[in-house]
Amino acid sequence: MATIIDGKAIAQTIRNEIAQEVRSLSDAHHKVPGLAVVIVGTRKDSQSYVNMKRKACAEVGIRSFDLDLPEQISESELIAKVHELNANPDVHGILVQLPLPKHINDEKVLSEINIDKDVDGFHPLNIGKLAMKGREPLFLPCTPKGCLELLSRSGITIKGKRAVVVGRSNIVGLPVALLLLKADATVTIVHSHTPDSETIIREADIVIAAAGQAMMIKGDWIKPGAAVIDVGTNAVDDPSKKSGYRLVGDVDFQEASRVAGWITPVPGGVGPMTVAMLLKNTLDGAKRKIAQ
Repeated sequence: MATIIDGKAIAQTIRNEIAQEVRSLSDAHHKVPGLAVVIVGTRKDSQSYVNMKRKACAEVGIRSFDLDLPEQISESELIAKVHELNANPDVHGILVQLPLPKHINDEKVLSEINIDKDVDGFHPLNIGKLAMKGREPLFLPCTPKGCLELLSRSGITIKGKRAVVVGRSNIVGLPVALLLLKADATVTIVHSHTPDSETIIREADIVIAAAGQAMMIKGDWIKPGAAVIDVGTNAVDDPSKKSGYRLVGDVDFQEASRVAGWITPVPGGVGPMTVAMLLKNTLDGAKRKIAQ
């Protein structure tokens, strides 16, 4: 049976470390890190993510700046709000919750965030530096950074290992592949146009599943002893639950946990790490600013 990687417990350890550092910063410089969380419209899932992020800030002593904007705000008005946050010295991180309404171009909005405050790590300059050897981005995207933190805190070696990333999104697949490459893994990305992806996945010492397909990766696709990090969060119908659904990953957990060496559960694996890494990025941004 696989060792279950408890993302909730690891994230809590990291949050405790961050709270400690925030206190030290406050004692030494009388300043605390500030995170602005911008949400446009009333999507239920976005609102619950945002509330989780704001609550996490409060827990570690990071000051949160809340901008709840109406669905019909124009692109130029939203960009003007971003510029205000760029200019505010108490804000060290700016997060714009995606997806934005259809009439707003998210690429345009995100590229207006000051690179020093891009705690989501999605600014083209940050991603570009991540892709280049010998360059260090100011911030790493939160979910990929969380995946690597789970591996390292579980004592899993990345250097020299074969890693397969399933999915190539800008948010997870692509940046996590780049991070694994930086950590000296041999990396393959499989996606919807890859023929016979299960054969490739079977060779992996490390599997990062981020395809957004419920339980797509079966137990017999996993190499015995491999580390499996499941980024997927998919709702499947479950009449026995009060909500009528339950959350599952991209990996068939029951099957894979019999074969893998390590595996993350869904929920309680990667999810809590994403928020912890956002807090860590905000702290790092504040430390850089305050040290200047």
